[in-house]
Amino acid sequence: MRVLGVDPGLTRCGVGVIDVAPDRTAKLVDVVVIRSSPDLPIEQRLAHVAAGLEAILDEHRPQTVALERVFARSDVSTIMGTAQISGVAMYLAAKRALPVSLHTPSEVKAAITGYGRADKAQVGAMVARILGLDAVPKPADAADALALALCHAWRSGTPRAPAGGGALTPAQEAWRAAERSASASAGARRLSR
Repeated sequence: MRVLGVDPGLTRCGVGVIDVAPDRTAKLVDVVVIRSSPDLPIEQRLAHVAAGLEAILDEHRPQTVALERVFARSDVSTIMGTAQISGVAMYLAAKRALPVSLHTPSEVKAAITGYGRADKAQVGAMVARILGLDAVPKPADAADALALALCHAWRSGTPRAPAGGGALTPAQEAWRAAERSASASAGARRLSR
């Protein structure tokens, strides 16, 4: 499965493309950060990011798109830019009949590191390790886009051990444990009602 992850932002929009095999191993295809100048009018900034996203969609032809879910922050201008770019990305995906999934930052952190409150350095380090990269993609928007793509790929089904009896990665094992814990907690809540 080819997944395009988008860390939406008006000034810096991280975009990562990965290929994920049935055994949940992942390979980097491309990662970029599309930048737009704060000096430009908003419509030109949106058009610039849209053109960059379209070029990546057309070049790499992903099967699905993963976006960070917009959540409330104290800075309204940041929320607006993030929401606007999210809308642009969803529109471009819909034009290509691509499914879009939204993931919260804590979902992504839990999927990648096994801990929903991991910091950016921990997430970046795990992204590099999972993808076999020599260094963490920079800036953080690039690593975040790849983390979104990985999160989506792994959440689309229960991680399985690789063919041939190989072991899961530490992040996949942490994800499997988190899924078991969440299922057990949900079951306990249903029983207590």
